[in-house]
Amino acid sequence: MRQLRLAKDVIDRDWAEPGTDLDALAARAGYSRYHFVRAFKAAYGATPGRYLTHRRIDRAEDLLRTANLSVTEICHLVGFSSLGTFSSRFRTWTGMTPSEYRAKHVGRGAALIPGCYAMLWAGGFRTGPGAAADDGTGAGERNSGEAP
Repeated sequence: MRQLRLAKDVIDRDWAEPGTDLDALAARAGYSRYHFVRAFKAAYGATPGRYLTHRRIDRAEDLLRTANLSVTEICHLVGFSSLGTFSSRFRTWTGMTPSEYRAKHVGRGAALIPGCYAMLWAGGFRTGPGAAADDGTGAGERNSGEAP
C-alpha cells in the first residue's frame, strides 16, 4: 500500500506535467504496468489515468472560474497536449464544454486573476526545446527584431 501512496503522491504533485504517464507511475510503485492499474483501482476506486484526468479537470475548473486565460492556455497548463482531448474529457466529467462552464461560473465571487499572473503562478512560463534560457545576461529577453 505504501508504494501505491507514493505513486498517488506523484500524481497529486505532478498532475500538470505532460510526462506523467502510466509506465513512470508503475515504476515508482515497483509494480508491472498491469498489476499497478489493478492495485491502484482497488485501493482508490479509479484507474491511475482516470484519477489523473480528474485532478487535471478539477484544476481546469478552478482556472476557468478564476483566471483570465483562454481555454487553450488552460488546457496546456493543466497537462493536456490536445485541446480536443481536453474538451471532450471536460465535457464528459462536467456535462459542459469548458466555454459553457466558464460562461456559467464567471462573475460569481472575486474578479478574474490576470492571465499573466496565473501563468506565472502555474509555471506556464517554462523554458523548453527551442526556447532561449535566461542566463542572467538578458540575452534570452531579446525580441526577434533585435540584432544579436
